[in-house]
Amino acid sequence: MDSSDQNRLSVTVVDVASGKEAEFVALAEQFGAMLIRKKYGIAEMIRDEAHPLRFYAVRRWTDAAAAAASHADPEVQRLTAGLYQLAKMTHVVNGARSADPLRLMLEEQRAPMEADRRTGFDRRTGDLGRSEGQRRGGTDRRLGPRRLLHRAGDIDLVAAARRAREHADAAFSHFKVGAALETADGLVVTGCNIENASFGLTMCAERVAMFKALSEGHRAFTRIAIVADTEAPTPPCGACRQILWEFGGNIEVLLANLKGPAGSHHLKDLLPLPFDARLL
Repeated sequence: MDSSDQNRLSVTVVDVASGKEAEFVALAEQFGAMLIRKKYGIAEMIRDEAHPLRFYAVRRWTDAAAAAASHADPEVQRLTAGLYQLAKMTHVVNGARSADPLRLMLEEQRAPMEADRRTGFDRRTGDLGRSEGQRRGGTDRRLGPRRLLHRAGDIDLVAAARRAREHADAAFSHFKVGAALETADGLVVTGCNIENASFGLTMCAERVAMFKALSEGHRAFTRIAIVADTEAPTPPCGACRQILWEFGGNIEVLLANLKGPAGSHHLKDLLPLPFDARLL
């Protein structure tokens, strides 16, 4: 966060109570309109595609003074209290707090002591009882993007793709497809097919999801789920297989219909002889 008072950002994870989504969304829209009307800032509510009742409340304050005025505003407090009755709020970024020079100095001095790997006297010297030695194994290992690359997640990727399918623009074929792409750090990026009167410009759901993820800075992926309203699973077309291989490598491809999962494949089995940079 920049030390200036401009463009401050606050982010809150919001878990809405079951059955309260419509009421929560309506109240959140009132809250956002109020922030704009009173020139406190802009509020945006982003749905988590992997968790239907989870949102991310992003507030871009005009400046620190506007954020403080908003927190002291009785009308804002009333709406905030109503939101707290409908959802659990977990603040993850507080950009409205003014910088404390002493706190920043202490954190800067402490940072070199917080390396991920143990050093000096902090290294393990005793026997922890592991037969294989002191290296972590199994679920005890630290998980980063590299280790997550081949580790199945607990995200309902098929459900995310099914919801994405509802946004498809298939005015000509009426064949709606949804895709949900999981990044190596566990985020889900969705896409749906978008058709065009010039048929060659139509974009499949898989490519929409991949291009969307790439445009947001993601470069490592683990799985993609594809959902269509068919009895048999609908695999990606040739163009989509090429794009998925180019940017995702041998990722897992989950195929499903509206009833549930219908198959799982690795991309190398769907595209056994890919054309890629190795041939250039």
